[in-house]
Amino acid sequence: MIPFKKKSAVKKAFFSSLMAAALGLSQTASAGELTIAHTTWVGYGTLYLARDLGYFEEQGLDVKLQTIEEASMYMAAQASGNIDGAASTIDEILKYRPNMCFKSVIALDDSYGGDGIVTGDDVNSLKDLKGTKVAVNEGSVSQFWLSYLLEQDGMSMDDLIIQNMTADDAASAFIAGRVPTAVTWEPHLSLVRKNKAGKVLVDSSKTPGVIVDVVELSCDVINERPEDVKALIAGLYKAVEYSKENPQEAYKIMAKGVGGYLADPKDFADAAANVRFYDKAMNESLMTPQGSIKDLIKVADKTWSKLQERELNVSYDDLVDSSFIAQ
Repeated sequence: MIPFKKKSAVKKAFFSSLMAAALGLSQTASAGELTIAHTTWVGYGTLYLARDLGYFEEQGLDVKLQTIEEASMYMAAQASGNIDGAASTIDEILKYRPNMCFKSVIALDDSYGGDGIVTGDDVNSLKDLKGTKVAVNEGSVSQFWLSYLLEQDGMSMDDLIIQNMTADDAASAFIAGRVPTAVTWEPHLSLVRKNKAGKVLVDSSKTPGVIVDVVELSCDVINERPEDVKALIAGLYKAVEYSKENPQEAYKIMAKGVGGYLADPKDFADAAANVRFYDKAMNESLMTPQGSIKDLIKVADKTWSKLQERELNVSYDDLVDSSFIAQ
């Protein structure tokens, strides 16, 4: 991730990656097609499940999925019109909303134990980390979540000595003894537990509904192709219900689609135990104006505005379109 600090830096990084992100990507699809990017994450498995079981197709929709591991890259690709949207955490995409128009149309999952802080056995609370080195990916959801946890405990990022690393590198550095504490995610949390290389001080099961993944689409797509949005959501709802009734078969399909470190169905199943896939009822509870996503957006806006030293001023109405949720 690129650690964004100031507004000028945001613009420079955003637009300098624009052309690079566009290379090799097709132009935005026409009616009846959607191209959606995502990182490698268990919560995005239902996109592949709906696609491969034909749930999108039966709604008259062709969904093309592309793996792009950098948020700055897939958001730049979207800004340039090469993709229609992306699956990402709500806080991650919030940072880009002042520069481009898009809205979240459905929640996919939330992390429920999949993210965590690993540290030494002698550390018993966040306050014990004051003045110590912590490896975390600046500008990412990991930094947002760490900031959230610290604030709940009356602390801030200024109380720590931050070392900027990706979540994977942070875990490797911790296991190798190069950093005393790291913010990372599965499968690294399980590896630390299994190898007794330290302990998981806290994981995201303690903060349900804070690390939330959504599908966001460009405003033009939402406004000009509402039937495609309806088809996307209908297919995802059906996929989630299938995963409830046939979890093992669903994991096989999703593992094959998501790939990467989740390509083995057993690894995917283990990772899936640490997320909650959102069905229709959960979406209605979360995403509507009365739902908890509104409060989360306020927290994310405040957190990122402070971390990036600029006022984002992104509201629920800017970031969410819940009109398709209750179809």
